Amino acid sequence: MSEEDNTPDDADAFIAEAAEGELAALKAETAALKEQILRYAADAENTKRRAEREANDARAYAIQKFARDLLGVADNLTRALAHEPESEDAAVKNFVLGVEMTEKELQAAFERNGLKRILPAPGDKFDPHQHQAMLEQPGTDYAPGRVVEVMQPGYELLGRLVRPAMVAVAAKAAGAEPAKTNGAGANPYSAGEDPEAGGSVDRRA
Repeated sequence: MSEEDNTPDDADAFIAEAAEGELAALKAETAALKEQILRYAADAENTKRRAEREANDARAYAIQKFARDLLGVADNLTRALAHEPESEDAAVKNFVLGVEMTEKELQAAFERNGLKRILPAPGDKFDPHQHQAMLEQPGTDYAPGRVVEVMQPGYELLGRLVRPAMVAVAAKAAGAEPAKTNGAGANPYSAGEDPEAGGSVDRRA
């Protein structure tokens, strides 16, 4: 067989090898493009989340002072309802009803704008991030450091504390050193009394 007889086969092999090389290059390029697209998509998602977070931060800071000013209004309405007069007079009943409706609408407006009330129930664990202990109350049925009474509700705005809930907490057992609830320092409700009790008393207002 002459050398000329092998030429077509060699050409076919060369073409096939070139095609395989080109196919491999295209596959590598496709994989690289796919990875780049996924990276761009992840970057876009991160940018979107960051923009949403920054928008929420800007919104929170923009209305925080206004929200603080309105808390006094909410407190006064709550106090007025707590001392609702007992009367059969229609005018008095209508007045009380108007106060109740105003208080509910104000709370609804708070909720719509991300301002939520912090109102722990009796027996809840003292949370130093949301509560401020104003006094200790001895002789209760609750474990030391548990909330006994809410003296003033707290509020948080879009997850940020605006004002802690002012609470009375169950006192330590008799003979224990009294806790200092009006100064910074160690947790007045140690794990020795209640392992689930909260940390140090929150001072933010």
